[in-house]
Amino acid sequence: MDYDLIVLGGGSGGLAAARRAARHGARVALIEQGRLGGTCVNLGCVPKKVMWHAAQIAETLHDAAAYGFAAGEGGHDWALLRERREAYIRRLNGIYRANLDQDGVELVEGRGLLCSAREVAVGARRLSARHLLVATGSRPLRPAVPGAELGAVSDDFFAWERRPRRVAVAGSGYIAVELAGMLRALGAEVVLAARGPRLLSHFDEMLGEVLADEMRAQGIGLRVAAPVQSVEPAGAGLRLRYADGRDDSCDALIWAVGRAPNTEGIGLDAAGVALDGQGAVAVDAWQATSAPGVFAVGDVAGHHMLTPVAIAAGRRLADRLFRGRAGRRLDYENIPTVVFSHPPVGTVGLTEAQARARHGDAVKVYRTRFKALYYGVLERKVQSAMKLVCVGPDERIVGLHSIGPGSDEMLQGFAVALRMGATRKDFDDTVAIHPTCAEEMVTMT
Repeated sequence: MDYDLIVLGGGSGGLAAARRAARHGARVALIEQGRLGGTCVNLGCVPKKVMWHAAQIAETLHDAAAYGFAAGEGGHDWALLRERREAYIRRLNGIYRANLDQDGVELVEGRGLLCSAREVAVGARRLSARHLLVATGSRPLRPAVPGAELGAVSDDFFAWERRPRRVAVAGSGYIAVELAGMLRALGAEVVLAARGPRLLSHFDEMLGEVLADEMRAQGIGLRVAAPVQSVEPAGAGLRLRYADGRDDSCDALIWAVGRAPNTEGIGLDAAGVALDGQGAVAVDAWQATSAPGVFAVGDVAGHHMLTPVAIAAGRRLADRLFRGRAGRRLDYENIPTVVFSHPPVGTVGLTEAQARARHGDAVKVYRTRFKALYYGVLERKVQSAMKLVCVGPDERIVGLHSIGPGSDEMLQGFAVALRMGATRKDFDDTVAIHPTCAEEMVTMT
């Protein structure tokens, strides 16, 4: 065998697994045909967060006068921001390459095609290894409606050289609400069209309700239970027609209706790797596929499509295969996540509905709603809301949900507490930090 491990895909999961395996002494090759870092670095988390910061600055400039500053809002140079954002990403691409070199991982540039459960072809070159890892990520979807090709997807958004005046976003999940909020804060007129009756339908119901209220307050037009039926040209722009007969005009449309695992054209059949009913690589709790010696992590495995999840799964796999840590695997319970909406959302554990379905009358819920001190001197007000979902006589916390300023940063510590089995009494017995939003989490009644 040429290698101990061959990794297909240079995104977060593949890079993490390759580097960890090499540090354990394995001979590792990583195959990637595009820019290192995958979706997260190039077309996802990183550029998205840069745009979110820009949107936050726009909101702060709007608020500045109430704090005694005469800065004014001024204009926004979208092209300059894009240039600086892309320069930062290019630096990250270079850092990833340097890290692979430093850890002794061989980077093979090109498209990998599985020939068997032990061999991969890259052009005319054929590589073999004891273990293969599929980490090819996912791609954004367009729906099967007439004119869908006229709309952009999130990948296209990051290539925009200017901000359109009127933007329609179709979707109701992470990406949809994030892009809608950013664009609105940066000056666009925005309509958000959700197929279902509420936003963030896979999250606790409170979060979607509060976010919808805040988006309306920001001037975003919400179309709920309004699937787009067709898209057609209308002058220099587009016209969207909805299932209920209504329509909207816009200069640009973004589809944010989900992502599909990248499983096509990489030779999974030849390697004996089975897919699940959703078209993702089927894996067990140990990231193992149906083919012995072949594993999969990250978006291509189809669930919990989050960068830290891919990284954690990849590192644990490398520890098990090359460090002898036989019980090392990722526990998919209590994975914290943040939605960089305006305001942001932080959530970990069971929703209230999930907890009641699992634990019935043993569930007790604590809630609070308030407005952060920051808004005390402003005419503009933004809601914050928090919820603790507890179970049993000791009120062990099984779900924690927050929306409002600071929810993104405060969640990490609370997620540790939840994983350690914290109870409501533990929270009550913790001295609050005043004045903060986070103190509300330990003072709820």
